[in-house]
Amino acid sequence: EKGDSPLFRNDEAYALDVTSRRITLRARALAGLDHGATTLWQLAGLRHSRERGNPPATSLPALHIEDAPRFAWRGLLLDSARHYQSPEFIERFIDVMAAQKLNVLHWHLTDDQGWRLEIRKYPRLTSVGAWRGPRHYGGYYTQAQAKRIVAYAAARGVTIVPEIEMPGHASAVIAAYPRLAASEDPPRAVPSDWGVYDNVLNLEPATLGFLEDVLAEVMAIFPGPYIHVGGDEVQTTQWRDSPRVQARMRELGIDDVAHIQRWLTLRIARFLHAHGRRLVGWDEIVEPELPKDAVVMSWRGTAGAIAAAAHGNDSVMAVDPALYFDHRQTDSAREPPGRASVVSLADVYAFDPLPAALDAAQRAHVIGLQGNLWSEHIRTEERMGWMAFPRAAAVAELGWTTAARLDAADFRQRAAVLPALYDALGMSYAKTVFAPRPLPPSGPMRTSNDLELCTSAIALSLEDDAPLDGPRAKFHVDLLDPCWIWRHARLDGVRAIAASVGQVPFDFQVGDAADKMRFPEARGVPGELVVRRDGCDGPEIARIPLAPATGSDAVTTLPAVAIAPQAGAHDLCLRFAQRGHDPLWVIDSIRLVEHVR
Repeated sequence: EKGDSPLFRNDEAYALDVTSRRITLRARALAGLDHGATTLWQLAGLRHSRERGNPPATSLPALHIEDAPRFAWRGLLLDSARHYQSPEFIERFIDVMAAQKLNVLHWHLTDDQGWRLEIRKYPRLTSVGAWRGPRHYGGYYTQAQAKRIVAYAAARGVTIVPEIEMPGHASAVIAAYPRLAASEDPPRAVPSDWGVYDNVLNLEPATLGFLEDVLAEVMAIFPGPYIHVGGDEVQTTQWRDSPRVQARMRELGIDDVAHIQRWLTLRIARFLHAHGRRLVGWDEIVEPELPKDAVVMSWRGTAGAIAAAAHGNDSVMAVDPALYFDHRQTDSAREPPGRASVVSLADVYAFDPLPAALDAAQRAHVIGLQGNLWSEHIRTEERMGWMAFPRAAAVAELGWTTAARLDAADFRQRAAVLPALYDALGMSYAKTVFAPRPLPPSGPMRTSNDLELCTSAIALSLEDDAPLDGPRAKFHVDLLDPCWIWRHARLDGVRAIAASVGQVPFDFQVGDAADKMRFPEARGVPGELVVRRDGCDGPEIARIPLAPATGSDAVTTLPAVAIAPQAGAHDLCLRFAQRGHDPLWVIDSIRLVEHVR
């Protein structure tokens, strides 16, 4: 329908009328009709869920709704590079997005740990780049599969934005084609460590040709207006140390390795523009010279979006931590592995996508927001759904509803119907969000999740690497300082302390931070769990040998160690005395023993 009403100036807007005689849905475009139909479905489902005695063909009250979204970009990032998800899961994921009026799936297809998209001109990208050791783990999407997913999404009003990382996060592509590397000693296999690698692409003309070839095939698969090229966390060390790169810089008139990324971004932006596409990149690409049709995805706070708006560029809010869904949703021990700090449903809903620093003209450059489902520590599809939902519903509401109508209490009440939606669509979700809050732990035992971390430099809920099949333990730990505090432990009558511990490979790229880690001196091999009273500088009351756990890939319960009689409640500091940081020793649980046999 066409008309002068502001309602019909937006392709996603719709009007819905319910009378005693008919239901009428009006919109100027198919997207609006889709959203109106979704609203009708939601209303019918909500009424049925509240009136459980009604049959599925429920009644609706008379109503009139005119509705349009606040932002054009209401998205989720799905990281398929770190862990591959099946096409069937991705289609269910899209179904849930569409049911909540989310309209952009940012598909993270390449990274250091994997290349997931078939590129026919460069078959080694998937024959080599899609798999990592030591268990030949991975997978990839054929072009036919990707096209089917794109069509499936388009039929549900969802645009897919592919991300092909460059010039950093490039270990997998370099393993497939070492000639692309800036380093003279490039990796020959896809690495399995997490973190930020130094590996970057070189500046040779053939490398630029490779990128354009890849993007040409990507554009043939993904017809949407946006192509994401990454651009985050680019390390300049290999460029600085390469005589070949230095020579190429002189040819190109680049005077500083810090300016290489700018040169590459501008080259790729012009290439995409010539093909009718808009470049999207993380906020490291912000430069005054950035073409005005490029879009900046602001992840390091809101500063990237503010800078982009000042230069006249559109931006999308994808801010860490508020919109990073690899953080746990609650502090429950039931939460899947991920970043240890909590980003709750309420935290997401409280995020303001339009910071006060933007004036009216600049606010128009914020075209939307998205939640980011990074999968480093989320290895199963069931966990991907758990970490995404229901937080994605808060993103959907922030993206659709005007600021004046946002109501946290009302949203929380309405969110109670979401489990029925997720169940109907076959999608997992965070059961903990809808469950009663558990009581604080009591008694003589604590798991690592119950303990307080001494520091939070890189705090994770880290999954054990064993057993290969079946449930695995989770350890609450700061990678750079494995140290825990048991607050107000009651020591009256305690005669011994026992612990269950695990050890995991230190497979994390954290630069020289790992070399700066310090541990108490070990007295035996491989070391001990040291227990101190009244703080980490307090008197040592126990030293539990780790030798019984040597050679074990899973959790080991260590024999209890007797302690001198103590009285009252005290903070206990728990640290491992060991020689080096690999493997990383972690606490599974700690127990105070009143009787020693």
